[in-house]
Amino acid sequence: MSYSSIAWLPLAAGLTILGLVLSYLTYQRRGLRPAMMGVAFSLLPIAAYLTGAIEMLWKVGAAIGQFGTGFVFSPAKWAGIGITGLAVALFLAAGGRQRRKASRDARRAARADRKDETEGRPAAPQIAPRPRSAEQATRALSTDVRTPVPAERGAANAPTKPSRKPAPVDDDMKDIEEILRKRGI
Repeated sequence: MSYSSIAWLPLAAGLTILGLVLSYLTYQRRGLRPAMMGVAFSLLPIAAYLTGAIEMLWKVGAAIGQFGTGFVFSPAKWAGIGITGLAVALFLAAGGRQRRKASRDARRAARADRKDETEGRPAAPQIAPRPRSAEQATRALSTDVRTPVPAERGAANAPTKPSRKPAPVDDDMKDIEEILRKRGI
């Protein structure tokens, strides 16, 4: 079936007239605003015919249909999809390997620093490899930051319990609590 085998003018005019009749019925039942929207939609088929948009949409639909049928039954195109998938997998694997290498180097440097500190020697300055992206730079900075551990009193390796101090009393909070209590909340 081709574009020229269909009588588009009567079809577009019929859809427009049907839409206008339904818009009139909508006006009687629901009011002006929904009816105006119905009229706006009703005018679209005849406008599409007069501007040539129907023919353009027909050609686009036919081209998509031909591409789809040629694509589904073509082994060469399926091989292309497989190769594309392989390329994407290789890109992802290469990027992940680079990130893992940067974090592994940072962990090794941190371990060497801790080992030097436990042996009593000053830590040797480590020159980290230069990160290649902003994400790697952020990761390198976050792995190089160390939190100082407070010195223990008494036993060096004994676990400690955190001391529980009562929270400081806030006069404003007491006022708020009192108001809430009065209102039963």
